[in-house]
Amino acid sequence: MQKKLHIKKGDTVTVITGNYRGQKGRVLEVIRKTNRAIVEGVNLIKKHTKPNAKNPQGGIVEQEASIHISNLMLVDPKTGERTRIGRRTDETTGKLVRYSKKSGEEIK
Repeated sequence: MQKKLHIKKGDTVTVITGNYRGQKGRVLEVIRKTNRAIVEGVNLIKKHTKPNAKNPQGGIVEQEASIHISNLMLVDPKTGERTRIGRRTDETTGKLVRYSKKSGEEIK
């Protein structure tokens, strides 16, 4: 059984440590098996590709590589600052929802 992660696809996150510290971006993919995420515009690598249908020219393509979840922190939708995440049950639906510990606002 895998642990529930604090980051989901589509969230806006900021990098808290490493070479890309301070950069913000949108999460494109979460890889739960390895606890990593691919963030738009962060951890760019150059990949050498052969010509194919998608890229008929081939050559060197720049793309995002995964970054460990522990190096990411969610950005509060209300304040725009980074925040910790909590979980609580919603009064109306009874479902578990994520909320910002800084502002107390629910995160969609």
